[in-house]
Amino acid sequence: MAKDLDLFIAGEWTQGTGEGHYEVHSPVTGEHIYNVPKASQADIDRAVAAARQATEEMRHWTAFERAEMCLRIYDLWQERVEEVARIMTLEQGKPFHAEAVDDVAESGDYFQIAAEDVKRLSGEVIPTTERTRRMFTVHRPVGVWAAITPWNFPVMIPMEYVGPGLATGNALIVKPPEFTCWALLEMARVFEEAGVPPGAISIIPGAGEIGEKLVTHPGVDAIGFTGSSATGARIVSQMGLKRSIMEMSGNGPTIVTADADVQKAAEAAVYGAYYNAGQVCVATERLIVLDEVHDEFVEAAMKAAEEVRLGDPFDETTNMGPLNNEATAQKMDRHMADAVERGAEVLMGGRRASGFPTDLYYEFTILDRVPEESMVSREESFGPVLPILTARDDEDAVGVANRTRLGLQAAVFTNDLTKAFYYADRIRSGTVIVNDSTDTWETFQPFGGAAGTDTGWGRQRIHEFTDLQTIVFSLRDEL
Repeated sequence: MAKDLDLFIAGEWTQGTGEGHYEVHSPVTGEHIYNVPKASQADIDRAVAAARQATEEMRHWTAFERAEMCLRIYDLWQERVEEVARIMTLEQGKPFHAEAVDDVAESGDYFQIAAEDVKRLSGEVIPTTERTRRMFTVHRPVGVWAAITPWNFPVMIPMEYVGPGLATGNALIVKPPEFTCWALLEMARVFEEAGVPPGAISIIPGAGEIGEKLVTHPGVDAIGFTGSSATGARIVSQMGLKRSIMEMSGNGPTIVTADADVQKAAEAAVYGAYYNAGQVCVATERLIVLDEVHDEFVEAAMKAAEEVRLGDPFDETTNMGPLNNEATAQKMDRHMADAVERGAEVLMGGRRASGFPTDLYYEFTILDRVPEESMVSREESFGPVLPILTARDDEDAVGVANRTRLGLQAAVFTNDLTKAFYYADRIRSGTVIVNDSTDTWETFQPFGGAAGTDTGWGRQRIHEFTDLQTIVFSLRDEL
């Protein structure tokens, strides 16, 4: 029987005042697993009013008080990891043993990191031209944030906003997609137990209209967004002068040079293409191989792909589950058809798998000799596909790599240190990883983008959630 979820608004669980609800089916089983109430404008207004009150309270707390709150959240978080990971697998589709448990556990790390960083968030004393003047800076919370988050990491990405946001005294209204919100709502119980002020966190799932109401709400001071570049562009056009953190789409390349460890490169590229069924902004979206190692790489990639186990994501042997939704599956269908029409060779997969409870299980796919102009090269596929392109030499590889609007994270495989710096200096990407998958990730890692993305992570994220205030004193007498 489907579960009826509640919204979490101003520290209370409620069905809200909207009309109707969303019905959500599992991509794993196809079953109707829960209903989500639709929020009204009155629900959003209530969340914003409570958030304004909460941030006004927390802005007067010391950094140590906010850090203690974050550490309480971290401790309580660890007690619920497996329970919430099971929910995430059911609603999102990622393998429970191979991915979901670690995903939920690491999501709690953002509170521990934020607790440490905020205690070292200091201003500075600035020299003045007058002997009777003193000037220094302090960090103040921005205020009320609306965090609009995606379905591929339904717990981790919201916490990337909530952790540093709370640590710096902000209040947040999180809007996850209606079809991947159960795990996140379940974790909201941790905020209650940890004594987070009512209103400091509200979770209001919903479709685009809920996000639009938050983006344009006069009581919201800032927007955090992780998602597609198309949605991000729309948000930017609507939010006016609000502060923002935007992380939009990636199509970063993986380059395999002539002197690379081809076996290592193939294993890393395949992993980057099948992890979370390819539904990752830093997935191996474009594999650029120099001509002289092309055949060797293809052979190694085909061998590495034998380790991919598509199946029931609750099975311990499964390392790739279904796609999350039909829109993503249809995009994969379009990209496959377009690539073949343009002359790409399907070496493996290329279609939906049969014999599963839903039509969302997609075969792991390797495409060879992919034309640059094909959709699978130009756009973010967000599915389990490894498209192989070729380049004549290093200069040509850089050119292919940079012909994209979506520079987020790139990888280069080479055993030549000089060549590694050659690529790092020339690739337009927020991160360049040498000799590992584009899916390489550290919770402390600064994570920025280029060509259409704009975000700050690591210690920089704490600064993103604050306004720098300058205080100037004019003394009556010279000391």
